[in-house]
Amino acid sequence: MRRARAREVAPPTPDPVYPSTAPRPRLLLRAALLGGIPLVAMSAIGAYLLHQGQTADGRSTLAVGVIVAATAAGSLLYQVPGWSLTRQSVAHFALMLVTVLPALLLSGWFPTDTAGGVLAVVGIFLAAGLVLWTTLYLVMTGIERGRARRSVAGR
Repeated sequence: MRRARAREVAPPTPDPVYPSTAPRPRLLLRAALLGGIPLVAMSAIGAYLLHQGQTADGRSTLAVGVIVAATAAGSLLYQVPGWSLTRQSVAHFALMLVTVLPALLLSGWFPTDTAGGVLAVVGIFLAAGLVLWTTLYLVMTGIERGRARRSVAGR
């Protein structure tokens, strides 16, 4: 007597019209590690400094921890498959807006007791972000062009 074979089902193929835009779990894990490790380490150091009465150093250390964690984890937004550069950039800017800007405002590095002081911090945040984004865009564009040339030359 022959046994009936289980019907083999092919895995679903990705829809080319609507590619998945959800970040992969591995990418989320990398973001958690890239952001979480410095955040935990710097928070522990900052808390210790605050406990020792070194308020300015403690606040600075906490601010640096938030900034490093956000930028490290946020850099992976540019690796989400299926996202356009515009979507990646907007998501990254939103993340920086809710993490880095408050860290700058609360760090004690800038006078924020007036509206002008707060606006100056916002201006520095925007200017630095624009310069860094533009610089990295140009660098990465150059790298990609070099890869494309080598790929064509290697054929």
